[in-house]
Amino acid sequence: MDFQHSERARKVMEQVERFVRERVVPNEQTYVDQLVHTDDWTKWKIPPILEELKAEAKGLGLWNLFLPDEEYGAGLDNRDYAPVAELTGRSFLAPEVFNCSAPDTGNAEVLVKYGSDAQKERWLEPLLAGEIRSCFAMTEPAVASSDATNMQATCEVVGDEIVINGQKWWTSGAGDPRTAFLIFMGVTDPNAGRHERHSMVLIPIDAPGVKILRMLPVFGHLDEPHGHAEILFDNVRVPLDHFIAGPGRGFEIAQGRLGPGRIHHCMRAIGAAERALERLCGRAMHRVAFGKPLVNLGANRDIIADSRMAIDQARLLTLKAAWGLDTLGTFGALVDISAIKVVAPNVLQRVADAAIQMHGGEGMSDRELTRLAAMARALRIADGPDEVHRGMVARLELEKYK
Repeated sequence: MDFQHSERARKVMEQVERFVRERVVPNEQTYVDQLVHTDDWTKWKIPPILEELKAEAKGLGLWNLFLPDEEYGAGLDNRDYAPVAELTGRSFLAPEVFNCSAPDTGNAEVLVKYGSDAQKERWLEPLLAGEIRSCFAMTEPAVASSDATNMQATCEVVGDEIVINGQKWWTSGAGDPRTAFLIFMGVTDPNAGRHERHSMVLIPIDAPGVKILRMLPVFGHLDEPHGHAEILFDNVRVPLDHFIAGPGRGFEIAQGRLGPGRIHHCMRAIGAAERALERLCGRAMHRVAFGKPLVNLGANRDIIADSRMAIDQARLLTLKAAWGLDTLGTFGALVDISAIKVVAPNVLQRVADAAIQMHGGEGMSDRELTRLAAMARALRIADGPDEVHRGMVARLELEKYK
């Protein structure tokens, strides 16, 4: 395994680190202040500071860094992009500033790899220009979506149209006023093989029959102006050319989509854990209780040491997964991709929780620390719960003993 980063990657890392430190983090509060805080998602607005920072990043060439295809992105492979993703994880605002935020990254990867020329022109180009945003509709409220074959929503061929029906939720980004389209995954042929029944379809967000029912709260917060929607698809009709790669290829596309995306999520989680550890250490060094700095009380030094070791272990495992994805492909790196999806969010959750504990009552109301804790907890379910990934690791491990 070779974790050495290319010269191009090292230059990008240096530029991203500086921009996040000097421009993004100092403007986080400005972003929050400019948000429209209301439960009515139809009134959400994009804070002006975000577009200002995006324009600066784009002007510096720090744009679409997640795409290895040089025609569309920065030409960084997964191993080279991984440390960049970690740097963007240090700020909740940074991924979008560099046009590298989910679910747009996964959707762009799908369109680059599987999209037709017409689909790329209509959807991919404005997405990569940062002019629109997108979302991904897969999870359903009525079935256990940890098993994607449970999916009940349909996208059936009727004449020269695709007719879409069903209900989805946790469709992240549907509340964003810039969101123009979503990728919908549903059943096209229930009689086909277990992994050949499903398709992915491009649907304009304003297509007749697309009904956004509500935004789902995450620990009481609606995550404006992004949102996580419950959506009803009521006899939505789109042309046949809105299939991505053709009917029946949904699972094939999903496997190609999720490998890189999980590495992005995990490296951002590691960057977030680094920020939580900084907060933890700063508090431990400067807060005094019972006549001593907190760092000299109880097992606090052990907590700091364990956090440092856990973060570094998670980083190395994620870099191994990135290297495997680049050299072996998704299926060759399946164990590591599943493993990091368990390890990284759990490390972030433990470090964020320790930072909150070190801050006492103040930690419970600290916007940054509680956001990091909520992010970690959500990631343990997003893209498959821990149990599914542990099951995959165990199954592949036991294959060696048959």
